[in-house]
Amino acid sequence: MNAAETPTLSITLLGAGQEVGRSCCVLQYRGKTIVCDAGVHPAFTGIASLPFIDELDWSTVDALLVTHFHLDHAASLTYILEKTNFKDGKGKVYMTHATKAVYKFMMQDFVRMSSASGDPLFSALELSLTLPLIIPVSAHQQISPCPGVTFIPYHAGHVLGACMFMIDIAGLKILYTGDYSREEDRHLVKAEVPPIRPDVLIVESTYGVQSLEGRPEKEAMFTSEVHSIIRRGGHVLLPVFAMGRAQELLLILDEYWNQHPDLHNVPVYYASSLAKKCMAVYQTYIHTMNANIRNRFEKRDNPFVFKYISSLAHSRNWEKKVADGPPCVVLASPGFLHTGPSRELLELWAPDSRNGLIITGYSVEGTMARDIMNEPDEITGLRGNTIPRRLSVRYVSFSAHVDYSQNAEFIDLIGAKHIVLVHGEQTAMGRLRGALQSKYKDRDEDVKVHTPRNLETLNLTFRGERIAKAIGSLANNPPPATAETLLSGLLVSKDYSYTLLDPKDLREFTGLSTSDVLQRVRLAIGCGWELVRWHLEGMYGFVQEGIEKQSGAHVMRVMGAVDIKHSSDTELMLEWIASASNDMVADSVIAVLMGIDSSPASVKLTNSPHSHDHSDASTEDVKPGTKHHHPHPHAVQRHDQGYSSEEAAVLRLERIIHFLEAHFGDVQTYEPKDVPDPGAEEDGDSEMTDEAPHKPPVPDEPAIVVKLDENEARINLLRMTVYGDSEPLRRRVESVLQMAIATTGTLAEQFTSADRNPTSDYEEARVAAAEEVKTQEEVTASA
Repeated sequence: MNAAETPTLSITLLGAGQEVGRSCCVLQYRGKTIVCDAGVHPAFTGIASLPFIDELDWSTVDALLVTHFHLDHAASLTYILEKTNFKDGKGKVYMTHATKAVYKFMMQDFVRMSSASGDPLFSALELSLTLPLIIPVSAHQQISPCPGVTFIPYHAGHVLGACMFMIDIAGLKILYTGDYSREEDRHLVKAEVPPIRPDVLIVESTYGVQSLEGRPEKEAMFTSEVHSIIRRGGHVLLPVFAMGRAQELLLILDEYWNQHPDLHNVPVYYASSLAKKCMAVYQTYIHTMNANIRNRFEKRDNPFVFKYISSLAHSRNWEKKVADGPPCVVLASPGFLHTGPSRELLELWAPDSRNGLIITGYSVEGTMARDIMNEPDEITGLRGNTIPRRLSVRYVSFSAHVDYSQNAEFIDLIGAKHIVLVHGEQTAMGRLRGALQSKYKDRDEDVKVHTPRNLETLNLTFRGERIAKAIGSLANNPPPATAETLLSGLLVSKDYSYTLLDPKDLREFTGLSTSDVLQRVRLAIGCGWELVRWHLEGMYGFVQEGIEKQSGAHVMRVMGAVDIKHSSDTELMLEWIASASNDMVADSVIAVLMGIDSSPASVKLTNSPHSHDHSDASTEDVKPGTKHHHPHPHAVQRHDQGYSSEEAAVLRLERIIHFLEAHFGDVQTYEPKDVPDPGAEEDGDSEMTDEAPHKPPVPDEPAIVVKLDENEARINLLRMTVYGDSEPLRRRVESVLQMAIATTGTLAEQFTSADRNPTSDYEEARVAAAEEVKTQEEVTASA
């Protein structure tokens, strides 16, 4: 396979290339295009927040896979479906059932928020038109969106419904993780390791080489900081996204409040318009969560019915009412503080030093959540005003992303030879790449780590083996595992997979049908039938002869492929089933037949002394069925040429022995001894001796013995197999034997045609010819 034919996987990032946000990864291989995720960048608004969607012809997309409902992975989906040429193609959109359920509410809220800011990407109507286009799938369900492409979703942790996709394009396997977590928290399972080893791993690098604290330490730091702010009479602001880490924090706070009676009079609010809707979704998909949540639910203890947490209604001036009220804890969206309730509460509470802000998730560069972590003295409000910052800022990561140790362990477990890092800032991604490359260098492992930028196409070439699966009757009779047996059958290619089957099974297993093309050629001849046979035997060794049942015409079959019928005294008709091999045989037969008249041998054979006795016919008028007295020296010795079948076999054996002697010197023949009559002992003539009887070779059958120095090898004449204690000698004899058989054999003996002519039943024709010869012999004997 040359370089131009080598399959190449192209990976182009329209977003999340050396950045966090607007995830959109394009995979192109063997004419198939798969897109993973379609998000927006939280640090930008409007068109600027979209991936670089103009760089792709969306009508060529075969499938668009969304890993989870977060805005940076899913929010541009409606724009792509409604405002690009995606609808002109045959592409389909897939996400899990839980993701689709939450996605609807998330996008409704996104439309409302972006419309309020005056820069919406799409309308609520356009959103509603695209929802029916989304196909929900389940974890571990294999889906085939188009021929040659399949994918399987696996649990990714992170948030409810999040999955990673194992994508198979024409046999090439790619694992796209999206955002994933390898830590089982209070309600979600951790990301699972797929049982299939991919060729390429596309994995997030959010935290680079940073390692995070253990879960018990994080929960203790978090609850301690909340309690401290409450004690000093302040308000606690927890910016979160409506779905995801918010539910985890609510479970932690509800349990902590239950354990501390002094906090029972301190309200905990969930300030999100999606709160009630989100909780309904979580209760619907309890079965997708971890064993802890499922066990509580089975005991009629719904973990998402909170005792100390309530939803905060968004009435007029609700922010001021909360700010002027007693100490409380408020979980408000969005998590990046760039707009919405969380930003409004931040601007109100920032000047008061009693208040506190706790960042609990990853913050994208360019957002208020990232900027305020540097604890500036002032912040800029949404109206452009300057606000002093006196509230405390603390970062306790409950981000459902893997840190370095978890990511490195997962990458090792996957074992891909190509690792593509996405969803990480340039510096963090570069450090992770360096750490991985150093580790693989120390292990002397050939693993490539790639960090493509946005719009930078990464091309990876693969030279995978093509494996055909035997089915039908071929699979029912498998060859021995140790034997090097050649399987013969039809190789069927469909959707980049290969199947080997018997031609008889083609219709049953593939739905395909076969047809035979019967070819006929008529040739004029000016010689007798026996002379034709003489020339054909000289070229091919032997031919099959018979009589066609319908017409009674004499027929010869050459090399099991081409029929030659004696249609009239001056004409021959050739018939064969068209195929590459049969066509070559037919061409050679036509060449032999057309050269008969000009052959010197023909002149010699048909030239006989003149006789005035007209009672004997000339050999020029030999009729079909009579025998010629001049057999060709290259023809196989046959019974009608004066040779018995035993004599023909002996002549063939002598040729093989001469060939072996030319390579090994003198060889010997071995014939098994007669087995003694078991009943001879009953006559009392035999005596028992202590001498062990001679043990013949196994199997005890006629053989040729080849000796070389102290070593000996035997060629079984019935099986044509070689036995011997010396492996080098056995292999050498085996090789020479194969050459001897090929050299002493004829073309007809070495040629095997898979095609059989349905117009002539040669088994019956041969029987008819044998009966005719027998009848002639009986007539001659009676005369």
